Amino acid sequence: MTDNTQELKKPGPNELIIDEHPEAPKQSGMSILIKCAIALALGIFVYILPTPDNLSPEGHRLLALLVTVLVLWISEAIPIGITALCVGAGMIALKIVGRNDAWTPYANPAVMFVLMIIMFGVVLNEVGLAKRMMYHLLRIAGTNVKKLSFVLAVGCTMLATILHDATVTVVMVFAFVPVFMAMGMKPGDGHKLPKFFLMLIPLAASAGGFGTMIGGGRNPLAVEILFRYTRDTTGVGKVVGFVEYFIIQFPLSLFTGLATWAVVYFLFRPEEKELVGVKLEDPGPMGTAELGVAIVFLGAFVLWFLGDITGWHVSVVAAIAMVGFCAPGWVSFKTICDKFPWESWIVFGAGVSLGLALLKTGAGQYLAETCLPILEGQGSFVTFFGLGLFGSFLSSLMSNSAAVALTLPITLPMADMLGMSPTAVALLAPITTSFIMLVIGCPPTIIAYSSGYFTQVDFIKVAVPWCICLLVIAVLGVLLYWPMIGVY
Repeated sequence: MTDNTQELKKPGPNELIIDEHPEAPKQSGMSILIKCAIALALGIFVYILPTPDNLSPEGHRLLALLVTVLVLWISEAIPIGITALCVGAGMIALKIVGRNDAWTPYANPAVMFVLMIIMFGVVLNEVGLAKRMMYHLLRIAGTNVKKLSFVLAVGCTMLATILHDATVTVVMVFAFVPVFMAMGMKPGDGHKLPKFFLMLIPLAASAGGFGTMIGGGRNPLAVEILFRYTRDTTGVGKVVGFVEYFIIQFPLSLFTGLATWAVVYFLFRPEEKELVGVKLEDPGPMGTAELGVAIVFLGAFVLWFLGDITGWHVSVVAAIAMVGFCAPGWVSFKTICDKFPWESWIVFGAGVSLGLALLKTGAGQYLAETCLPILEGQGSFVTFFGLGLFGSFLSSLMSNSAAVALTLPITLPMADMLGMSPTAVALLAPITTSFIMLVIGCPPTIIAYSSGYFTQVDFIKVAVPWCICLLVIAVLGVLLYWPMIGVY
């Protein structure tokens, strides 16, 4: 009886609501048919082209499917969750990979981690911690949109150098959404203010993930690949230690954080100068549920930091934390499931499935071998920028660690042939694979997208110029700063 009453209860003005399908713009039937026809026609066009000698038939069919899926995702002709399900089904129907290889990545450890980290956000909101964090942030930064967004961008970037960028994003997104709800700005209404903040958060977090060795898995992976390559080619492996990595990369993350704020503010600056109507009411002392969830949350942070010692995958710690949240009754699992944005999670699973298929079928290597030789004979800036742009493109379709693992075995021999520094090429990879151009590219953007306040088209309008701008900064750092500290 109690549960039924809760289900019928209308949400309060500050209560977070996440749509199952974030912002579904109304489209005419003709518009949907045209978009779907274009997507299918482009896919069929790629499919009937002759298969290149250095590409497997499965990889060829995957590229045809990829073109269709990307057009459907970008145009949002049909709900992106449905498109995401068609990815797995399409790979089976076209005999690109087997049934297990198509669907298993939807429950990949990284995907399950994203599932639980988004649940963290729901929990933080339910017990009131998100509102409390927002109160303290507004006390520090004020309600001026320009100042608040600047503090937010730099803060998210710096936090992401030591914390998982998804964690930073989920905390800040679920802190900000209740504010916009209180201002009467609901998901799907097209308000520019929440779009600005909710795209700024994941981009700023993504811009900082390369700053230290613990900022993301791609960082130690790039260092390890560099060591093995130089050991095999010169007999002496190039070792980049924790402090040396920090000195090389962290200063660049400061600039990428500042540039992220500047780009998003310039492209999507809202009309509002202040967060009008936001009341700074002291939330008072913590209740039992709030305090308990905070302790469990901090415990999860500690265990993530100790991951090298425990050997536990981040998803294991997240699952333990979920037990800590729900077992004492501080928040019910039914509430979490009711408010969870399932569609965004399925889209991320489809992205992982596509990324693994690109690796398995050789389609990713084919793209690298086709695109990267174009850079031969170009100047240093163009070459580094081209390498970075290719890394960003791949990272928009697969996890950034997978993009690093795919590109470095190809780009490092290229660097030697072109007389470039393998160290510079290897350490550029974790930077540029942080800059994604599609919502599906990484967990932070999926988490922010799940709020329902912006569309994929909104995101692409900001993410593509943001990516290009940050690539320029990264390349300038490679060419100007790194020689000064002896990286070459």
